[in-house]
Amino acid sequence: MIDKPCRGLRKDAQRNRQRVLTAARELFAVKGMEATLNDVAHHAGVGVGTVYRRFATKDELIEAIFEDGIDEVARLAETALQHENSWEGFVWFIEHQCCLTATDRGLREIVYSKAYGGDRVERARERLVPLTTKLVERARHDGHLRADIEPSDTPVIGLLAGTVSAWAGHVEPELWRRYVALLLDGMRACEHQQRLEVDALDMRQMERAMHGWHPAG
Repeated sequence: MIDKPCRGLRKDAQRNRQRVLTAARELFAVKGMEATLNDVAHHAGVGVGTVYRRFATKDELIEAIFEDGIDEVARLAETALQHENSWEGFVWFIEHQCCLTATDRGLREIVYSKAYGGDRVERARERLVPLTTKLVERARHDGHLRADIEPSDTPVIGLLAGTVSAWAGHVEPELWRRYVALLLDGMRACEHQQRLEVDALDMRQMERAMHGWHPAG
């Protein structure tokens, strides 16, 4: 009978941990990575000590929520690949990816910058690049996507959606959808299409871009 309270404490600890994670994801989505562990505790409705017992540093908390965000993007890509029509699958992925980056400031600050993501970004890229490459190559092969679109274009479109949302989201939260639709229309293959004047970033250039962007906080 002595071990029952221990099991209860472990369950309480797990519930508190999940409560902190949920609060952090919600808070970072709105305030970005400038939010502190004290802010997270307040948003979660728990004492500061509870947060620090679960996550000794902010980096530990970021590590925990980062995997959830990457899992979400990977699931989107996997679902998109199940679409029989390659163009419909590509559009579905872009729209849903942009919904994430437009509404979750914290996620885009982690994913697009080495300031917070660090080696986690590299691991995420190793997982996501094969999926987005397959989406792009399939749509190009079927003649739906213009020939000069590259897999590295897809995260940049997500960043553009996030930028629109950060700039005008307080005026029109759905404005990013307008520009994503315009971008998708411009990405469709059509006759007599001239090649884009500027090439997509390669992986080395993507790395340099992420190292050079330092979000507030």
